[in-house]
Amino acid sequence: MMPIHPFPMRRQRGIALPVMLIMLLILLVSSIYLLRSSNSTTLTAANLAYDAQLARATDFGLHTGFQWLSQTATANRATLNGNVAGQGYRATMNTKLGTRSSEFWDGSRLVNDGKGNAIRYVIHRMCSMNAPTNAPGNYCVRTTANTAELGNVVAVGTSIKTDGVLFNGVPQTHFVITARIDGPRGGNVITQMVVLIAV
Repeated sequence: MMPIHPFPMRRQRGIALPVMLIMLLILLVSSIYLLRSSNSTTLTAANLAYDAQLARATDFGLHTGFQWLSQTATANRATLNGNVAGQGYRATMNTKLGTRSSEFWDGSRLVNDGKGNAIRYVIHRMCSMNAPTNAPGNYCVRTTANTAELGNVVAVGTSIKTDGVLFNGVPQTHFVITARIDGPRGGNVITQMVVLIAV
């Protein structure tokens, strides 16, 4: 004998199952994108920190080059008229060469900062010849302080010559110190500093 049901059984359609599967798929895809986004953010922050560390290390090369340049300019300025290969000094600068050129780094000096970083630096005097800065035909980048004021009249005995270079005091020659570090993970950082010294 068959049991009698007061209500006839309705056939189940199962619409909730596909909806739940679609929602789970959306959650899975969004969690994958969230994970990838957090990974790329972490990698970007790590790379920026790595670059900052290398840039701080190259500052040691700039400082070492500046110390030698400053001491040499004080002790014996004539030394700066020619190349000093042992100290990474070049008395001329070829402006057509970039820092990626191997010729740019000829005569450079390698120093260690004590933290395992090897830094290479080179000092270029911004002149066209290995000669004193005031030698005929030697074109150097030189500047002096501008003390002129508007409305001044020319003082008695002061030249108003217009066809020659007139310096207001002792001119300062420009030197460019360039430091480079090749990082252990393949990255490299190049920094430069311009120094003005009266020579």
